[in-house]
Amino acid sequence: MASTSLSPTFSINNNNKYKLLASCPSQLSFFRSSRNRFPLNVKLSVSTRSRIHATTTKTVSNGAVEPTTTSTKPRILVSEKLGEAGLNLLRAFAEVDCSYDLSPHQLCSKISQCDALIVRSGTKVTRKVFESSRGRLKVVGRAGVGIDNVDLQAATEFGCLVVNAPTANTIAAAEHGIALLASMARNVAQADASIKSGKWQRNKYVGVSLVGKTLAVMGFGKVGSEVARRAKGLGMTVIAHDPYAPADRARAAGVDLVSFDQAISTAHFISLHMPLTPTTSKIFNDATFSKMKPGVGIINVARGGVIDEDALVRALDNGIVAQAALDVFTKEPPPSDSRLVQHENVTVTPHLGASTKEAQEGVAVEIAEAVVGALSGELSATAVNAPMVPAEVLSELAPYVLLAEKLGRLGVQLVAGGSGINSVKVIYRSARDPDDLDTRLLRAMITKGIIEPISSSFVNLVNADFTAKQRGLRISEERVAVDSSQTHPIDSIQVQLSNVKSRFASGLAEDGNITIEGRVKYGIPHLTQVGSFSVDVSLEGNVILCRQVDQPGMIGKVGNILAERNVNVSFMSVGRTVKRTKAIMAIGVDEKPDKDALKDIGEVPAIEEFVFLEL
Repeated sequence: MASTSLSPTFSINNNNKYKLLASCPSQLSFFRSSRNRFPLNVKLSVSTRSRIHATTTKTVSNGAVEPTTTSTKPRILVSEKLGEAGLNLLRAFAEVDCSYDLSPHQLCSKISQCDALIVRSGTKVTRKVFESSRGRLKVVGRAGVGIDNVDLQAATEFGCLVVNAPTANTIAAAEHGIALLASMARNVAQADASIKSGKWQRNKYVGVSLVGKTLAVMGFGKVGSEVARRAKGLGMTVIAHDPYAPADRARAAGVDLVSFDQAISTAHFISLHMPLTPTTSKIFNDATFSKMKPGVGIINVARGGVIDEDALVRALDNGIVAQAALDVFTKEPPPSDSRLVQHENVTVTPHLGASTKEAQEGVAVEIAEAVVGALSGELSATAVNAPMVPAEVLSELAPYVLLAEKLGRLGVQLVAGGSGINSVKVIYRSARDPDDLDTRLLRAMITKGIIEPISSSFVNLVNADFTAKQRGLRISEERVAVDSSQTHPIDSIQVQLSNVKSRFASGLAEDGNITIEGRVKYGIPHLTQVGSFSVDVSLEGNVILCRQVDQPGMIGKVGNILAERNVNVSFMSVGRTVKRTKAIMAIGVDEKPDKDALKDIGEVPAIEEFVFLEL
């Protein structure tokens, strides 16, 4: 990612020597009203640096091409076919490049010009793709459920949000699973091929009834649960294995959750609906097939890699598996001479699980909405590599997330040059039980506030923890119970930076740590403590902190200097430890004072030090 030029921030000490503090303003707000999934949505801070300035052209009468307008829309690469309804949504928001059947080299060549990439199951989004994007790629949208073709670790490291479309094709996949189950039980595919070859073999293709048979659903997620519901309607007994499925949800569907071995050893039919992970890769192998009831039927509309295909051929040959119905394969398309595909007792389809008109349009719209939302800064409910927080928690934490980032930005600007930050402590004071306080979003925003102003790194909810670890930044959290109203989730947030020198000596608390504290008042973040001094200033604009002799007329003097330069003061607060000794004046300003204004403030005799902080 290209580095960002940092706006200079002035401070002055009691020797009247000017210093520069590097900082840059927050790139966008994190919450806004929404008509979509949540009343308030967390914003992902999509950098304006990622916007493309694309010149469009027109052809004039002599055949020459002339530039016409310049667009600042983001650019989205669609590498596999997507429904027209989804493409229309994308085109209304962004420049859309539909380039299908790209080679890995071609994809890597294009990706550095794209803000988002939309794929299905055929495009491999590898680490090389993220490296080639040079930090510009902010969203990868998977038009479907499975994300095993996307390197999630690399996406997270590069701060790229990965979203999928998990709901639109659920019914289509479940229906296809049931279609394969019924077709397999009645030998439909084999009988069809036989009669088309001129044969009439009624006795050969006698099937079995599904009523009263046991179906084991391996993976009781969205698709698995829909398959179970339909199988119950066919009069089947349904059991399921899923280590993450809640037992009460399964019971409500009339399904018993059992162990893996119990499921595969008691079922007449086994339907696979699990993701492909290192744990599930080739989980159906010689050992697992040997535990199955002889004559079992296997249906797979999930991922081909969960089955050891050579082992399945052996199980079919020795009769352990009577039939298999497969929609997915380890390699797609499978080789034309595949023994598995050519096996007489195997029914195959070319990955048609989501291939209904309704599902294709639904998936296209769902992924388009997720990608557009993410590029607009919203945290999608379908994000797979970012903290998932319930909608009501997002809404409640909205102003505190903004407070957290601003405290981080304030803290890092108080650190003297050459003092590397490696230890941060965050204290949350709340009347609520610690288990009821989800601080992941707050921690991510404090990390963002600390790291972004002093580096070219782009930090968001996706990569905040990884970026902190990579930079040796240790963030510890403490929750302190206070006797206050539980109406609000947090009473205050305090940020402590340890083992650093401060550009503003008054920012140090008695323990020697740079300490700042804030709280939310009337929905607006406020700074309430600097070092050992209590203040009360809104964090809606920028802040000037002054340590002064506590004497009359100081507010007027500084206020006049700012007024002469047309700098509007939004808040002003004075905190002191002992009357008529030392005090801290915190001033909120809407505009950035010029150098002369800052110089004049520093030359006021009673002001011992001050610092201007950009938010």
